[in-house]
Amino acid sequence: MSYQDTITQLNTLIASKNGTWDGISAEAVTRMRLQNRFRSGLDIARYTAAIMRRDMAAYDADPANYTQSLGCWHGFIGQQKMISIKKHFGTTKGRYLYLSGWMVAALRSEFGPLPDQSMHEKTSVPALIEELYTFLRQADARELGMMFREIDAARDAGDQIKEKQLLGQVENYQTHVVPIIADIDAGFGNAEATYLLARKMIEAGACALQIENQVSDEKQCGHQDGKVTVPHEDFLAKVRACRYAFLELGIEDGIVVTRTDSLGAGLTKQIAISNEPGDIGDQYNSFLDCEEIDPATARNGDVILNRDGKLLRPKRLPSNLFQFRPGTGADRCVLDCITSLQHGADLLWIETEKPHIEQIASMVDRIREVVPNAKLVYNNSPSFNWTLNFRQQVYDAWVEAGKDVSAYDRAKLMSVDYDGTELGTEADERIRTFQKDGAKRAGIFHHLITLPTYHTAALSTDNLAREYFGDAGMLGYVKGVQRQEIRQGIACVKHQNMSGSDIGDDHKEYFAGEAALKAGGAHNTMNQFAA
Repeated sequence: MSYQDTITQLNTLIASKNGTWDGISAEAVTRMRLQNRFRSGLDIARYTAAIMRRDMAAYDADPANYTQSLGCWHGFIGQQKMISIKKHFGTTKGRYLYLSGWMVAALRSEFGPLPDQSMHEKTSVPALIEELYTFLRQADARELGMMFREIDAARDAGDQIKEKQLLGQVENYQTHVVPIIADIDAGFGNAEATYLLARKMIEAGACALQIENQVSDEKQCGHQDGKVTVPHEDFLAKVRACRYAFLELGIEDGIVVTRTDSLGAGLTKQIAISNEPGDIGDQYNSFLDCEEIDPATARNGDVILNRDGKLLRPKRLPSNLFQFRPGTGADRCVLDCITSLQHGADLLWIETEKPHIEQIASMVDRIREVVPNAKLVYNNSPSFNWTLNFRQQVYDAWVEAGKDVSAYDRAKLMSVDYDGTELGTEADERIRTFQKDGAKRAGIFHHLITLPTYHTAALSTDNLAREYFGDAGMLGYVKGVQRQEIRQGIACVKHQNMSGSDIGDDHKEYFAGEAALKAGGAHNTMNQFAA
């Protein structure tokens, strides 16, 4: 319904109350409705799931249509990110938020900073989703509120052309609310626990859940050692649990992202159940590191597999875990991905140890032989040393091509001495085009950085502390922060406005009319930033 149609409808409603609602402004209610477009997290999940489905179809048609996100650990961070995107690019299309379990553990747990091992309160994940969307919805309310004030100013000036133009902008307003891909870790327990948490996350607004194939109580960060995977049937039960949660809540377009950690996980806690040769359990077990035994030499407590008429004993570690054969990680990843897609997953996530397009593509090519439209969410992780990795990739490519590399020490390529060199320049260009190249060659639909705002917060705080507590004193803040905010048009330089002060003033006027005691008067110091 259009802006004016809504006003007309509300005026009819107000008139039907026989004068008892005459103090209510139909236009004010219309504005409040527009400022609160999403009434629940399920509204958000339904809206954003449709966005992701359209984006996935667009990527299938042309891999240049890949999408991106940054991990955000607080609602304000997510809000400022989306405000910046709208300011610089005029649209939020193709830009999402990522909610990282690592950052929830490190920054949002009541236990204090924790490693990424599923030890944080699982309820903190849906709480952060709700917080992110609260801040994104407030960004809408703030921006629309400023547009409404401009409409009022145009009316007061008698500028009907300006008023009509502004009303058109309101009618076509693009929300800051975008999809969130939310990390549910390994499900925080069994399939029922996964379902219960998934439901809470969806109710908070998540349209996409990312779940990994590690053992819940042994879960490790994707870039740490000691990862333990589970048999496919155990993992698929959790994938189905996520789908059931989406369907129960009416989010039929909900996205399930299945992550495989098999490339770096050499251990399993369980021997998979197998009912016949070649089934999924048998395939999982086929990667185990085994030794052939004679029944006469079997030991008490041995687990024994019968394969092709031979009795095999999987090697058991002192930790009571079983190990996979070295060099099987890529094959296990491919099997994980194909199996997930064949059982309801929508997107894949292959956790790698380095950002190497051909390594990723070598697995995706094999997956696409079975599922042609398979596509990835990929972690452009800060756990990678991007500079060193890409300089080494260029160095190795030059060696293979017979190019002289005598001016470079491969082990010391991180050195600032190489920043302006031909090798350093070529490596930087590969980093710059990594997402575009990965989308085209390796099936990467969505590129994300898991922990960027963790690092930017630390870096900016370090820079400010160095200046403010040093010789620069107050100039350290003014020159390095406030002056840059003003000149770059950073929204929160007017922090009172950013926190909702003007929205509150508008509401006071709606409620009390001329008697409203408003904060945004002539003596509000925020007016110093009007120019």
